[in-house]
Amino acid sequence: MELRHLRYFVSVVETGSLTEAAEKRLHTSQPSLSRQIRDLEDQVGVALLRRSARGVEPTEAGKAFLDHARLAMAQVDAAVEAARRAAQPAKPRFALGFLTGQEMTWLTDAMHLLREELPTIEVTVSSDYSTELATALAHGKLDVAFMRAERGYGLEYKVVSEEPLVVLMPSDHPLTAREAVHPDELRGAPFIAMADKAKVLRQVIDAYLARSGVDVEVVQSVDNPAMVMSLIASMRAITLIPAYVRDLMPWSVVSRPLAGDVPTIELVVGYSPGNTAPIVKLFLSRIDELMSRILKRSV
Repeated sequence: MELRHLRYFVSVVETGSLTEAAEKRLHTSQPSLSRQIRDLEDQVGVALLRRSARGVEPTEAGKAFLDHARLAMAQVDAAVEAARRAAQPAKPRFALGFLTGQEMTWLTDAMHLLREELPTIEVTVSSDYSTELATALAHGKLDVAFMRAERGYGLEYKVVSEEPLVVLMPSDHPLTAREAVHPDELRGAPFIAMADKAKVLRQVIDAYLARSGVDVEVVQSVDNPAMVMSLIASMRAITLIPAYVRDLMPWSVVSRPLAGDVPTIELVVGYSPGNTAPIVKLFLSRIDELMSRILKRSV
């Protein structure tokens, strides 16, 4: 019994026709296919196919044989693929992470820097909370991440941008009439605060409100930008948030800059000092070039 016998048999069952299987799938003649099926049945010792009003169908023995024939073909295909993979050297992996939303600004240019290396490496991209990115870097699941400078993970950081915080509010909020919002105008307002997974951002916001002498009424604490915007629209609240989220805003919310001493938050590229992969060193060596490309595009 040869592999072609199995392939011919499965094709006839799946098409329900010797003629169609021969012409459209197997590119052989119908008499030749019929001979191959007879040879298979002789070797098995029972009839595997029968003609009916609906065409050619498997017998009960044929149905039992079909599952094993498909499995055998799948195993052969898997063996061929495994052999081909083994004959080729494995590509180095480069895992790139982004604080959710920041990939819209940085991914295209980051991939441009890697373009010359792409034929020889496998690049994976993910987005997540900054704390999750830090954990992934520390455990070797990511190589480089655009994130906040999280402490306590043994990572090193390079600052790539410094974003101002803006006021986010419902699109029909009275403060939309302002060109810039003074911190005093936030006093007593229903406020969406940042939760634990946005710890660095929360610290920046809390420090700004404290030095401005402003108390707000925290009505909810969340850490997902999409949820922040949904709550602002539905609860008619406000928040302070990095300016990059303006690229993600639905029609129901708007932003205004802060007046006076505007707080900022750093975006950094984080990496583990123990990761000595050549592609990581190459990427880090070209961070200044990446920053320059982003700056030129934003001017």
